[in-house]
Amino acid sequence: MQQTYGDQVDFIGVAGRDNAAAMAAFVSDYGVGAFPHIADADLQLWREFGITSQPAFVFINDDGTAGGVIGGLGEQRLIEQVKALISS
Repeated sequence: MQQTYGDQVDFIGVAGRDNAAAMAAFVSDYGVGAFPHIADADLQLWREFGITSQPAFVFINDDGTAGGVIGGLGEQRLIEQVKALISS
């Protein structure tokens, strides 16, 4: 996803409900180190975007509007969401 759309969309992984070491292990184990990741240890970002569980996705438009999806998307739905974000 990052390789295909990374020149048009910024991807950022946000880990909550765990510590930085666990996040680093997840990034390494799943090979998702192509984009930055941050630890949201105090869940401030989760609260800001109404995230209640993982996995979750938040899509932030250039004008600052945001929409989220709680739960897994699967590759095809994620592509559709990214394309919609790009075209908006």
